[in-house]
Amino acid sequence: MRNALLAIVVLFIAPGIAWSNELADRIIVVKSERKLYLLSAGKVMREMNVSLGLRPDGDKQAEGDFRTPEGEYVLDRRNNSSGYFLSVGISYPNTKDRLDAEKNGVSPGGQIMIHGLPNTPRHDSGYYGNVDWTDGCIAVSNSDMVDVWRLTNLYTPISILP
Repeated sequence: MRNALLAIVVLFIAPGIAWSNELADRIIVVKSERKLYLLSAGKVMREMNVSLGLRPDGDKQAEGDFRTPEGEYVLDRRNNSSGYFLSVGISYPNTKDRLDAEKNGVSPGGQIMIHGLPNTPRHDSGYYGNVDWTDGCIAVSNSDMVDVWRLTNLYTPISILP
């Protein structure tokens, strides 16, 4: 019920915009810590647990490798009707990612997002917070996804660190 209420607030009261006086001006994801940090003026506003791709160690090399990329990106799209609670796109692949993939003769892949839980879960709710389960995205709880949605805007920089 709580998630349904959060979805109503996010989707119908203020779709696509943040409604806080203080917005995050940077996101840092530290893969080895399984943490996402929303920062404003260098100070942590929110800290969230994350789940990563099924093969979390190392940088994404190719489409379908189940790795979460590492590097510097920006938030580049917002989707309130995805297969997940909410999702915010990450500008992967960047120029370096494309060149590396081309050099290796592979596709870099794409569609890397920060998102909430699946709208149609395949596992019980406890599963999603305890394992890395995405295809390469960064997953957070639905309540944390509300904070990402409302405290960021398009083009917020995101650093994804090992």
